[in-house]
Amino acid sequence: MMTGTILRGVGGFYYIQTETGDIWCCRARGIFRKQGVRPLPGDIASFEITHEGDAEGSITDIHPRRSELLRPAVANADQSLAVFAMKDPEPSPNLIDRVLLHMKTREMPVLLVFQKRDLAGAKREAYLRELYAGCGAELFFVSARTGEGVDALRERLAGHITVMAGPSGVGKSTLLNRLCGAEQMETGGLSEKIRRGRHTTRYTELFPLPDGGFLFDTPGFGSLILPEMEPEDLASWYPEFQNEIGCCRFAGCVHMGETDCGVKDAVRLGRIPAPRYQNYRIFFEELEAARRY
Repeated sequence: MMTGTILRGVGGFYYIQTETGDIWCCRARGIFRKQGVRPLPGDIASFEITHEGDAEGSITDIHPRRSELLRPAVANADQSLAVFAMKDPEPSPNLIDRVLLHMKTREMPVLLVFQKRDLAGAKREAYLRELYAGCGAELFFVSARTGEGVDALRERLAGHITVMAGPSGVGKSTLLNRLCGAEQMETGGLSEKIRRGRHTTRYTELFPLPDGGFLFDTPGFGSLILPEMEPEDLASWYPEFQNEIGCCRFAGCVHMGETDCGVKDAVRLGRIPAPRYQNYRIFFEELEAARRY
């Protein structure tokens, strides 16, 4: 019997890396399907060798999971990394805030990475730092092309199992290659016609990091629905709001149409960034509409 970490699953085959670095191609036994258990990238799995010469095996056991995510479907991650470009394509505050909400509601630490630092000026970086200073995520500004800032990010990822997500075209695959120290992923150019990235990641895959730990790469996206929650609970996921809520005149204030609202006062005074609050209003109305229908 052998044990290893599932790196990816494609077409019913699961690729498992053992502690020695060897990779075995395994199928899952039928008992897992009967039990409603699906092996996931990140799972620790035991397997029997069925074909030693071809490095093939059969999964016999999935070890207990420390965590499990459904979107993306991964196991045992302990932190998340959201990657956006500083320029080309322009970062979307609305999409960034949607990703932050998804990651925060999973109750994992969030690393917010702004890529393509070499293409953006100091003014853009200062704006993004101010906008997201209080969002509850650790901020990193990097250039996968030049390597600027990558070493500090790699140190932060060491020893962790990290889920990386973000829209297409921001250079996630190029960044992954830098972090892993090898050409791990196919990289795609940016479409000149529509200024959006071509999808080069087609399934979730786990990559070993040189200083220990793993990094999940997940397919890119261009839009994202909000996580399920009651509209009244939305404010609790905005760290910038928490010191201001006590100044609201009315109990149960949702910081929308109420008067004497501490959150809205803080926006007017510049203590809460206006784009963050504007997205809050959009999300609140979206959640209300979902509840009605």
